Amino acid sequence: MKETIKTSVEMICSVSELANLFRQGQDIRGFLLQVVQIVSHHMQSDVCSIFLYNEQKDHLVLEATAGLNPDMVGQLTLLSGEGLTGLALKELRPIREGRGRDNPYFKYIPESGEDRFESFLAVPIIRGIHRVGVLVLQDERSSRFSKSDAQALKAIASQLAATLENAQLLMALHGKNEPSATNTEASRLIRGTQVVEGVALGQAYQMEGPGFEDKLISACDDCYRTTIEDFHRAIDSTERQLEELQNRLEEELADVASLIFSAHLLMLRDEGFSGEMANLINEDTPPSDAVIHIANNYITLFANSDNPRMREKVLDIKDLGHRILENLLEEEGGHGDYSGQIILTNELLPSELLKLAAQNVEGLVLYGGGVTAHVSVLARSLLVPLLFTEDESIFRIPSNTPLALDTHQGLLIVNPDDNARKRITQLIESSDRIDELENAAMPETHTADGERVFLRATVNLLSDLKLARRLKAEGIGLYRSEFPFLIRSDFPSEEEQYLIYKQVVDGLDNSLVTLRTLDVGGDKILSYIPDAGEANPFLGLRAIRFLLENKKVFVGQLKAMIRAGGNKQIRILFPLISSLDDFLNARKIVIKSLGFLKRDGFGQFPMPKLGAMIELPSAVEMAPELSREADFLSLGTNDLVQYMLGVDRTNEKVADLFDVRHPAVLRAVKRVNDAAREANCPLSVCGIMSKDPRTVYYLMGLGVREFSMEPGKIPGMQEAVSRMDIQQAGRDAEILSGLGTQEEIRNYLDSLKIPEPAI
Repeated sequence: MKETIKTSVEMICSVSELANLFRQGQDIRGFLLQVVQIVSHHMQSDVCSIFLYNEQKDHLVLEATAGLNPDMVGQLTLLSGEGLTGLALKELRPIREGRGRDNPYFKYIPESGEDRFESFLAVPIIRGIHRVGVLVLQDERSSRFSKSDAQALKAIASQLAATLENAQLLMALHGKNEPSATNTEASRLIRGTQVVEGVALGQAYQMEGPGFEDKLISACDDCYRTTIEDFHRAIDSTERQLEELQNRLEEELADVASLIFSAHLLMLRDEGFSGEMANLINEDTPPSDAVIHIANNYITLFANSDNPRMREKVLDIKDLGHRILENLLEEEGGHGDYSGQIILTNELLPSELLKLAAQNVEGLVLYGGGVTAHVSVLARSLLVPLLFTEDESIFRIPSNTPLALDTHQGLLIVNPDDNARKRITQLIESSDRIDELENAAMPETHTADGERVFLRATVNLLSDLKLARRLKAEGIGLYRSEFPFLIRSDFPSEEEQYLIYKQVVDGLDNSLVTLRTLDVGGDKILSYIPDAGEANPFLGLRAIRFLLENKKVFVGQLKAMIRAGGNKQIRILFPLISSLDDFLNARKIVIKSLGFLKRDGFGQFPMPKLGAMIELPSAVEMAPELSREADFLSLGTNDLVQYMLGVDRTNEKVADLFDVRHPAVLRAVKRVNDAAREANCPLSVCGIMSKDPRTVYYLMGLGVREFSMEPGKIPGMQEAVSRMDIQQAGRDAEILSGLGTQEEIRNYLDSLKIPEPAI
């Protein structure tokens, strides 16, 4: 039995077998049938059925079954709360019965052919707070399903939720419309602010602008193929490319790439989508016009829907239409992706950024409020050059216009001349410095006078681990656990999180691993949380506050982290601690989670080292008490500067006021360091102050010896630190802590001539 459970959970969480189903070429119903067959096989049950929920009619519909009467598919309906299946949906909990018919809620349906089945297990399929349906297992043997089977089926339902919701929406969708889009000439030079450094050459592609017409697709070329056979080849190519993309992402970005192209593949199989395109072509409409017409119909329907989940799919449709058109071009050798294109857009979700990066986008230009902290962090890990601008003229640049992007200088050049192209090309050729950095990296870091310093990696995605290994990071100083939550459309299950954290824990030879619990809120909003909108989110239900209010989410994450750590001594870090009470309450939840793991049969685990993240002025004030209770402290300097100075770090209007060398910031850091040293509590620093050699010099002078930074920054900082004298740094830090104005601090630091990284 245990082997069966293990196989089922690993199968679903790896996505590989489900991704293979898309190769079968099935329509939506065919896909659902393949899903129930494969789940039934892996769970070794006689029956597996999927019921999808119709919110308007408040009932469940049997949409696929392996083991019951197939004639009941699309015909069998159950009200919410009706039968054991309806009860699982209504109460949002698993229903497990050794003999289903013994439960008073059991509803016998003779036509279904379920007479001979005894055991019953149903789990609700939920996307955030939205009911998607119910996944049901039945078996001829009584008492067939255990608690572990229920846990495994919950993990499967969680993994399938977004895909099944896509199927649900597509099966209910009909309608037509045909607006058109226009473009006008743009200016030659557009200025902006660097978010992710880099350079790129490419052609403009308008993804989404401030007006509705900017959501629609249009022809980007005059040379499209013209026959129905060409169209079918383009559809086949699109399907093959998407399957290959999903497989590649599963290997490279398993933590955030869970079936992210499922909506594309389901749409591609929908008769109302590709089928209608084929019908128009058979009526003598050119293939490119047919693709544009139907795609825009769907964009209009989704964009105008009252259902926010449908509106989220608009860019998926536009993305799919773009890919089909690319595959219709007469020129051979295209990949249907965004190679050679620079995206111009009004806003971008993390999941959309991931899809674009996977499809080889050259660069991104975001307008207005579209840049959030988590999008910029994700783009850095994905190595996508990103520019922020408030110049609305970017939306008047026609698609296919030649562009040169240089985020180092904050420039987007429209129709670049030969000199600009040559300069950008040279920068591109010299931008891949990984081999140079790897050769420069040393296994240990020492100052000029021999003091040991530890430079650890800040990890955002699993893909960062490879670079951290190459550049000899001395452990993981901070793993940001929020990206699997931000990318998905609902909370990742405990099993999904466990598989991710296990790879983080085992990712480096160095045993020091710091896992930060979920840090959402502020500008890192989970769209699937009810009432997520707040008047002032940076002062709202953020980080540890959210987790203490949502203990089920907190416990699930802690259990996954502890399990991933095994017998290793991992560190768990709590973000945005504002009081000693916060830390003590979080520690109580850790102790409870250890008890739950033992109760659930996972065994005994060592107590992890627990740390408090110092980001708030109140935490600075409480640093002595926190130092005595916590196993370690971490200075989160991005938020510390923001909250100390009352400056929103994402607000361009006050960006000049965000100063890491402000006297109040330096003194706050000193107070925390003094408290940690007094209590013999390890202190590390992450964020913006760990990237600047001048602030690192000051921190080392105070006594800080542990820093966490993006892997690519480690060799350069290592080289800069190796030229610093720790004794002199101590004397300079004492002077800097006593200065009262920003100008005095800047002048003093400039006079020190602190070495900048040479690489």
